[in-house]
Amino acid sequence: MIWSEAHLTRALRAAPGPSSDYDLNPDVTPPGTALRPAGVLAAFHADDGRLVLTKRASGLRHHPGQIALPGGKVDPGDADAVACALREAREEIGLPSDHLRVLGTLPPHRTVTGFSVTPVLAVIDRSFTPVPEAGEVDEVFALPFAHVADPARYRIERRRWRGGWRSYHAAPFGPYYLWGATARILLGLARGLAR
Repeated sequence: MIWSEAHLTRALRAAPGPSSDYDLNPDVTPPGTALRPAGVLAAFHADDGRLVLTKRASGLRHHPGQIALPGGKVDPGDADAVACALREAREEIGLPSDHLRVLGTLPPHRTVTGFSVTPVLAVIDRSFTPVPEAGEVDEVFALPFAHVADPARYRIERRRWRGGWRSYHAAPFGPYYLWGATARILLGLARGLAR
């Protein structure tokens, strides 16, 4: 698919419903605890649709070394998940909010770590120089829109997890192993784009 902001806007209306890390593992029962709200930013460059992603620092407690959208848990000072995603992008990669146009949100995604993650879609209108947050982000990079937007790029893989096998989505690109919640969120977007 060729990049266009209009495609993203249509995908917001066509995106499938909520998703979960448990979608491919129906035999695993999610814990009954309340989910903590979180927000992540799927920010696409206006000129060519490249999607900004991060490689999380290897010393983090949650998801160390993984490829992720900028974001995190909603803090008490955040008005909502959108405000959280914008704040986290500013902190994690130095992306100013006034460089973005928020298009909307995708349905939430439930993670095995107990979060309800709201993906926020936005377009980056102005150039910026990424500044990885020390101790949080090892690298800031971008994936081509054609990779992110193609449902055929996503595959199902398995690995051992808590004494059993767990299936998950993955969409590797060169040295970047995109998988888990981030891959599942982006697969939902890709399916919306394909409709």
